[in-house]
Amino acid sequence: MRLVVLCLLVMFFLLMTYQTRNHPQIRHNTLLDRIQHPFDIRLRYRIAEVDPRFGLTVNEVQLISQQATDIWKQGTGKDYFVYDPNATLAIHLIYDQRQDESNQRRQHLGNIEQNQKIWSNKNQNLKQSKEELNRTNALLEAKKNQLNAQLSQYNQKIAMLNHNGGINPAQRDQFIQQRHQLQQQIFTLEQEINLYNQKIQQLNSHVDELNQINHQLNQSVEQFNQRFRPHLFDKGLFNGKQINIYEFESADDLRLTLAHEFGHALGLEHNQDPQALMYPLMKDQQMQNFRLSAADLALLQAR
Repeated sequence: MRLVVLCLLVMFFLLMTYQTRNHPQIRHNTLLDRIQHPFDIRLRYRIAEVDPRFGLTVNEVQLISQQATDIWKQGTGKDYFVYDPNATLAIHLIYDQRQDESNQRRQHLGNIEQNQKIWSNKNQNLKQSKEELNRTNALLEAKKNQLNAQLSQYNQKIAMLNHNGGINPAQRDQFIQQRHQLQQQIFTLEQEINLYNQKIQQLNSHVDELNQINHQLNQSVEQFNQRFRPHLFDKGLFNGKQINIYEFESADDLRLTLAHEFGHALGLEHNQDPQALMYPLMKDQQMQNFRLSAADLALLQAR
């Protein structure tokens, strides 16, 4: 009987050793968990703390964490994680200056996007105004040419009549009336040209205003890029016993950050693919509908 028990203990020890070597994530489960679930190699985790300043409930974070584990499941076809309210590995959402900076980043980015929208609308209005003024200019040129032709024709008639002995009384009233009409057309055209020039001045003023907005916008973007540079994944940290999350900008950002830290819990280090989950910078990854990259899968196979 003792020999049977001893054999069972040896077999259990060998099983635990094999599982730990081939499935590093289970080392974070308690011994009791491993005894109760000897063939379950999934890493058990729980949500321990969610600072209310993040504006999320524990249930909401639990749902996002399950979405984070789904990234690994969908990418590998294997289930590496399971939620367990009694698990040893705990996730803490800790609010500190990093989240304050993240909030400021979103606010600055929102202001920039709003100013970009204002600039875009003003620029579109200016384009329409320029097109309208170009049409007005073409119309004024046509009126000017037509009026010059009428004046030239009128002057030629007067010169011809003077050459032939002058204007008789019957023609005088007709030419006087025609001259008044031409003078009225000249006056009207001059008013239209003055109005056109005023609109040109207004357009130039709006162009200067738009250039000023563009200059301020470029300065804001430059200041934003200098202040809020892409940074290492210190927004989250896996220390071997727990996962601490310090910063995220959205639910998608939190999901990806948790998935990254879950990768460390699987025993993975960083890789050099900027679009990979395990890349140390949160910059070029596709936040929505993210899929594991070949570099992520290579890390998993090589562990």
